[in-house]
Amino acid sequence: MLSRRNVRVKVMQVLYAQNRDEGLDQKSTVKEYWKKIDDSFDLLLFSVYNLISITKTATDDYEKRKSKHLPSDLDKIFTPKLWSNSMIQALVKNKSLQQKFEKKNFAQRVDKDHFRTIYFEFSKEEPYLQFLGKETSNDENLEMLLELFRFCRRSELFNEIIEDQFANWEDDMSLIIGTIKKVLKALPAEDDDFYMEHYPDSETSKEYGEYLLLKTFTEDAMLLNMIEPVLQNWDAERVAILDMIMLKMAICEFLYCPTIPTKVTLNEYVELAKNYSTSKSKEFVNGILDKLLNDLQSKDLVKKEGRGLLDE
Repeated sequence: MLSRRNVRVKVMQVLYAQNRDEGLDQKSTVKEYWKKIDDSFDLLLFSVYNLISITKTATDDYEKRKSKHLPSDLDKIFTPKLWSNSMIQALVKNKSLQQKFEKKNFAQRVDKDHFRTIYFEFSKEEPYLQFLGKETSNDENLEMLLELFRFCRRSELFNEIIEDQFANWEDDMSLIIGTIKKVLKALPAEDDDFYMEHYPDSETSKEYGEYLLLKTFTEDAMLLNMIEPVLQNWDAERVAILDMIMLKMAICEFLYCPTIPTKVTLNEYVELAKNYSTSKSKEFVNGILDKLLNDLQSKDLVKKEGRGLLDE
């Protein structure tokens, strides 16, 4: 579920929090990291819950249309297939998923009127109107669910619902969008364990993420000693906190992550600096990391393994 880019952001945020609160020891810092990993999975669960709840409003729409004394042509042929299709029903009948919803108390965390508002706005969309007017295949049902989710992404109300519950929505949005698509495309499926199927894998979250966090945390003094000579006219204490954290994390990747190409590390942290730090951070981080990498390589300290990595 999580990419290394998502994990880098979480490690960076935890190290920043630790920098601002010296009371956070190693154990507390690791605990905070895993809370962020759990938050990402909970965000996925909440997004799926919202999607299911919006489709369920189609049943209310159906009952309302049935009760009309003078039904339109569309009223006469309307079916709640946005809700009753095999993909949504597979999620509804997934016991492990429903147990997660109950445990997280999602039903009490969102006003149901919000789901009705989003659905009835979506019901005016031309793709949905065309969908209602014909017999549809599983592929067409899937496409309509994806269309609904694309509509939700554009909906100010939907984004407000998510942001009110999860501060990590902006950081994890692209991740959640991609995972939702994978979840829908895999349906209908057997009643699998949603947690086991979609919780962030150990290779990314533990073997890479927690390892990077611990290395950056425990090797802080050594990393600073490597960085200071390269700063030239810069005083280390004047470097933006996030910039310094990113430099330290990148050095750890250069030194301790043999399967990650140095170019990938360099580009990723330049991009992080652009998105999360100051307006000048992109150029600063790029320049310092380039010098640091050249220095480390000249001392033969960068060891990469695997095909295509040996000359990085």
